[in-house]
Amino acid sequence: MPDIWDFLRTPRQEWPLRPVPERVRDWREVHAPGRSLPIVQDQASRCMDCGIPFCHHACPLGNLIPEWNGLVARADWREAAERLHATNNFPEFTGFLCPAPCESGCVLGIDDAPVTIKAVEAAIASRAWEEDWVRPQVPERLSGKSVGVIGSGPAGLACAQQLTRAGHTVVVYERDDRVGGLLRYGIPEFKMDKDYLNRRLDQLAAEGTVFRTGMDVGGELDAGTLLRRHDAVVVAVGATAARELPVSGRELAGVHQAMEYLTQANRVQEGDYDRPAISAEGHHVVIIGGGDTGADCLGTALRQGAASVVQLDIKPQPGVQRADDEPWPVHARVHRMSPAHQEGQELVRDGAVLAGDSSGLPPQDALRDVRVFSAATVRFQGDAAGRVRSLSLADAETGTRRPLPGTERTIPVDLVLLALGFSGPENPEHGLAEQLGLRATATGAFARDARYAGGRPGVFVAGDAGRGQSLVVWAVAEGRAAAACVDAYLSPTGVSALPVPVVPRDRPMGL
Repeated sequence: MPDIWDFLRTPRQEWPLRPVPERVRDWREVHAPGRSLPIVQDQASRCMDCGIPFCHHACPLGNLIPEWNGLVARADWREAAERLHATNNFPEFTGFLCPAPCESGCVLGIDDAPVTIKAVEAAIASRAWEEDWVRPQVPERLSGKSVGVIGSGPAGLACAQQLTRAGHTVVVYERDDRVGGLLRYGIPEFKMDKDYLNRRLDQLAAEGTVFRTGMDVGGELDAGTLLRRHDAVVVAVGATAARELPVSGRELAGVHQAMEYLTQANRVQEGDYDRPAISAEGHHVVIIGGGDTGADCLGTALRQGAASVVQLDIKPQPGVQRADDEPWPVHARVHRMSPAHQEGQELVRDGAVLAGDSSGLPPQDALRDVRVFSAATVRFQGDAAGRVRSLSLADAETGTRRPLPGTERTIPVDLVLLALGFSGPENPEHGLAEQLGLRATATGAFARDARYAGGRPGVFVAGDAGRGQSLVVWAVAEGRAAAACVDAYLSPTGVSALPVPVVPRDRPMGL
């Protein structure tokens, strides 16, 4: 039995990363191997098993975090895996990709470092696969009803798995040539090994879920056809409409959307071709946008051998402590260092890459990493051939984010990656929307009611397509919840035994 006072005696210890010089030479996972080593049990034992576990409430899936922490601390890995999968279809997706709002809600985090919940979750999921505890759950009987799911990202896959296990015949329609959505082509290999995705897809297929790739629903394939073919249709196409940067010079060659760049890099890893058409090799790269997609671009550019890399964030640099208006248990905006930023910091320090032209940016020895905060992009300048060669930026005014007069400077660049986030589904008023009777909200997402229904009868909307750009954990939660609503719609009784972890109006705790 673990000691109930371990949270006082055991300090937080992050899962170790592979050395930077080693990991930037390949595309394998950045973490050191061996997730079932004693470090995980020691970290799980720090959990206080609180009377009111805010980590549980901070997670939209309602993960039973104190339960599986206690089971890992007692080395009962198999039962821990059972409790983890009870609320989460894909714990390795969230364990590797989620920013862990559960840790922000950890009660221990009020005056100490929170439990490493994310690392424990990933360790349990990895152990479950290693021990062959993850098996297909084939339904005992079929309902005679069929459901079409449009989109194979985390929301679509979670919804499909729940409905398949409930006995419905489910077909997932994916526009790309492979299943997985942004999990496949948007997330770099070093951030989440695609084997984790592939084995889950094998599990879904073994349970009875059918996948159809190369299906452009709303384009070449009329969505109304699916509604006639199936008893219900779930729209889980994500929010893939990238935000633009309306400044002079945007049309220049060498200025690309981040997903265009990341998709090509991922296709190289899939073996589609040897070299991407857009590569950072030997280039002076500027990444515009301070979120996770920008960090993914950074890690990719470093592995491709960029000559220099700068990441511009229009927001001010956050502090290392919570701001007064973001108290515990809110997932506060604090200064975080992702593995990609650590790589950039170390490589700049060692001279492997430059952090940009010091005439336009702070000197390298003053840079803590390759990010420049409160930086507003003013314009791009190109050469006679129409290719981008420099970028003008200025300090961003606090609040308005407008460029401050007198602060403009220019830095050299020949590859710009726009990582400004996503506004919602593509063409929210045409194609798929028209064919299914969907209505776009003011934010650009698809409208739905409290039961995830939207548009024509039998149409449901799940994930970022209805919520807008969000986290992978919210996508999985919405996929599970939408599945319960579809199951109830198809049931003669109008009720479902499937869980509904979130409803469309739910938002992150405290925000």
